[in-house]
Parts: sequence; structure tokens; C-alpha cells
Amino acid sequence: MAYYPFLLDILKYTVSGLGVVWIAFYLIKPYLDKSERIQLLEFKKSVANQTLPLRLQAYERVILFIERINPENMLVRLNSPGYTAADLHSVVVSEVRNEYQHNITQQIYVSSRAWGVAKRIKDDTLNIVGAAMKDLPENATGLDLGRTILIQLSQMENNPYEIGSELIRQDLEQLF
Repeated sequence: MAYYPFLLDILKYTVSGLGVVWIAFYLIKPYLDKSERIQLLEFKKSVANQTLPLRLQAYERVILFIERINPENMLVRLNSPGYTAADLHSVVVSEVRNEYQHNITQQIYVSSRAWGVAKRIKDDTLNIVGAAMKDLPENATGLDLGRTILIQLSQMENNPYEIGSELIRQDLEQLF
């Protein structure tokens, strides 16, 4: 029975020690949480400062992508007098796909809305070119295809390239 008072003393000291540790933890916890939040905010600010130039460059490249696949610009750049409609169609489709593949990594730095706009414009461009090609006879020239594409584009109520560029600019303005 000599052990009984000794065990009771150990139990009292253990319970009181755990109580002190528990109280100390809950007194210090708000300060630790606040410190953690401050460090997280500083980290986010640091990351934002480092990625802002990359994000701006990505938005710039997406706008450039839209301008480069705009048929009004692309046909001037790609058309050659010797092209048949099939040749020009192949070159235009290849150019649109290459431009898209070249800029695909920009989706990391732009919003999903901005990337969705770029992807939709790429798809619309391929659809416009494909539809124009279907409207032409087999012996049509590249000039005929270019003319048909531009006519289809001018008949659209809203120019998708201007709307897309504007949506991306609006998205970029939300960064600031």
C-alpha cells in the first residue's frame, strides 16, 4: 500500500501538467494561427509578384494568337497565287493548329474563361475555313477560298475575333 500515495501523487502531477499544457496551447494557438495566416499572405504576395509578368505575357500571347488566326490577317500572310483551294485550306488548317499548339502552355497563366475563348475561336476558325471549302468547286483557287472565307466572316453579325479579344481584355482588367 505504500505505492498508492506515490501513484496518486504521480497522477495529480500528470493531470495538472497536462492541464497546464492544454491551457498554454489554447492561449498560444490564436497567435500561432495569426502568424501562419500572415506568412501565407506574404507567400501569396511573393508568388503573385513573381507570376504577374508571366500572366501578362500569357494574356499578350493569347491576344496575339487570336490576331494571327484571324482570317483577315492569316490569309494575307499565307496566300500564294499558285495555291489551289485545297492547298490553301491545308495550309490554313495547319497554321491554326500550329499556332494553337505553340500557345497551349499559356493556359497555365490565364483564366479558364480566357483560355476557353481562345479555344473557341480556334474551333470557330477551323469551322469557317471548312465551311468555305465545302462551298467551293473542286477546281477553285486559293484566292477563291480566301474570298469565300472573308465573305463568310463579313456576313457574321458579330466578329468573333473582336469579341474574343475584348473578352480577354476584360478578363485581364480583373487582375488589376
